[in-house]
Amino acid sequence: WRFEGHHVSLNYTIVNGKLSVVPSFWASNPAVADFGPGRKLIALEVEEFAARELRNSLTTEQAKKAVIANKAPRDILTAALPEAKALKTSGIAYRDLNKNQQAQLTKLIKEYINRHRAVVAKEDLAKIEKNGLEKIYFAWAGSTKQFEPHYYRIQGPTFLLEYANTQNGANHIHATWRDFNGDFGRDVLREHIRKNH
Repeated sequence: WRFEGHHVSLNYTIVNGKLSVVPSFWASNPAVADFGPGRKLIALEVEEFAARELRNSLTTEQAKKAVIANKAPRDILTAALPEAKALKTSGIAYRDLNKNQQAQLTKLIKEYINRHRAVVAKEDLAKIEKNGLEKIYFAWAGSTKQFEPHYYRIQGPTFLLEYANTQNGANHIHATWRDFNGDFGRDVLREHIRKNH
C-alpha cells in the first residue's frame, strides 16, 4: 500500500511477513514556520541540523573530500524516478571520519530509518551494517548556513539518502530514502517468486 501526497510518499510492500518500506519521501514548504514567540515549528529538523553539524565538524582536509560542489543542485538528483541507481561514488568515506563524526553520520542514517516501527528499523539498519559502514560516503554541496541553498547525500552499497533545501530561500526541504534493490518491495517480491514460483 502507498500513502501519497505532494510532500509525502510512503510505500509499503508486505510479502509472507517480510516488509519493505522504501522508497520514502518527506518534504515541507516552509521548512521553518514561525507562529510567534515560542511557537516555531521546524520540519525535518534533525535531518537538517545534524547534517550541518557533521559538515561543520570536518577538517579542511576532510572537507576537500566531502564537498562535491560549492553550489547545491536544484533538487534531489533521483527525483521521482521509479528505480534508483547508485550515484557516482563521491564525498568522504565513513572510515575517514573520526569517532564522533562516525557517530553523527550513524545518527543521521538512523533518523531516516527510525521513521518506521522499531522492529522494521532494526532490520533495515542491520542490512546497512551487514553491507559495511566503511563503504558509506557522505557528500555535501552548497552553503553551511541555514536559509542558504544546501544539499547532501549519504550513499552505501545498497541505499541512498538524499536531502535538498534550495527552494524558497532555502526554506523548502525534500528528503528521500531509496534502496537499490528494495524500492517498491522488489527484494521481498523477488525472494517470494524464487521460493514459491
